[in-house]
Amino acid sequence: MHFLLTVLLGFLGSLGAKWLADTFLTERIPVLGSMAGLQPAFNSGIAFGINLPYQDAIIFVALILVCIAAWRSAKIKLSGIGFGLIVGGAFANIVDRFQDGLVTDFFQVGTFPIFNVADSCITIGVILLLLEILLEKRTIKRVES
Repeated sequence: MHFLLTVLLGFLGSLGAKWLADTFLTERIPVLGSMAGLQPAFNSGIAFGINLPYQDAIIFVALILVCIAAWRSAKIKLSGIGFGLIVGGAFANIVDRFQDGLVTDFFQVGTFPIFNVADSCITIGVILLLLEILLEKRTIKRVES
């Protein structure tokens, strides 16, 4: 249940933010001076603008593998939410890419590559899965002691 709800929220939130950026963001809006702001950018690549041969196929296969992993291993709320964020964000980026081959990015922080809500969902999802692994190892050590 947490997985599906999180997929839906991540997907709709990401696409809504992209629509707002595409509709209203025409130039950089500073939020913290030059350190952070909203800046329109369009990315033809995958993570960090890297372009790979067959990248659409790679993205599709990776998404299927994440869905399989979620189905098999999302045992607690934390992993359900983590996998849901990853899948929802990935689907949103795929849908955005279908329109013109580009993904809309708009968050600028320092010199880090410009990113979007979907990228943030994917990153937070991975962090939640790593947190679950760490908590699981900690629990196992306690039981063994």
